[in-house]
Amino acid sequence: MTEVNTLVLAGQRAGVTDPLCAEFEVEFKVETPLLGRPMLEYVERALDQAGLSRPYLISGYPKAGDGWIQAGSGAGPADSALIALNQTKLPCIMTTGDHPLLTAEMVIYFIKESQKSAADFCVGLARENVIQPEYPHTKRTYLRFSDEAVSGCNLFYIANEKGLAALEFWKNAQHLRKQPLKLARKIGIGLGLRYALGRLSLGKAFEEAGTKIGITAKPVLMPFAEAAIDVDKVSDHRLVSDILSQRGLSNETP
Repeated sequence: MTEVNTLVLAGQRAGVTDPLCAEFEVEFKVETPLLGRPMLEYVERALDQAGLSRPYLISGYPKAGDGWIQAGSGAGPADSALIALNQTKLPCIMTTGDHPLLTAEMVIYFIKESQKSAADFCVGLARENVIQPEYPHTKRTYLRFSDEAVSGCNLFYIANEKGLAALEFWKNAQHLRKQPLKLARKIGIGLGLRYALGRLSLGKAFEEAGTKIGITAKPVLMPFAEAAIDVDKVSDHRLVSDILSQRGLSNETP
């Protein structure tokens, strides 16, 4: 596995009170307690156990301590990512601070598969038929292609400078992230029509989107249901707390 740098996005929308901050009376979402520890510590543990090199970059959380480098923040996650990635060498893996179910196994798998693909930019996704049997009551947003229904895992791999073009596209389209048809149309009318008609495969979508942007882009299908579960709502917090308890993490030091 080629050595990579690491960026964690931990920002919040300006002027909007995050529901977790309100519920748990914390200043920053990543400070939300899970089994008595801030959820950022679980992300940090996964990165450390995966053998990634310190320091890690973090954007949007100014209170991170030793082993972290503060990166600039922008108006949204894509903006912040672009600002931060200009402060580090590529390749770089990117995840988010609200992903406490992340494990070293997930991180290593994602990096190896991304590097194996030789693509400029990779996105971690989990299939619906991986997530639903394990967590039938969790609500996820699925992108439904002709061959796969997938949900995002907050894992991205930027192999080189060409891969930054994907983030530039994301910056201009991030308001459509939960509207897959409109997102497909932004890439091209034909792509949007085939998605709407259920005639667009996952691989073809990445291939054509990459061609449109001028890069090679690949999906990495993660065989871990928990890779697609982050903590955005209080209901997510309850689910994730239960999963972490089952893992036996309550008495461990992240």
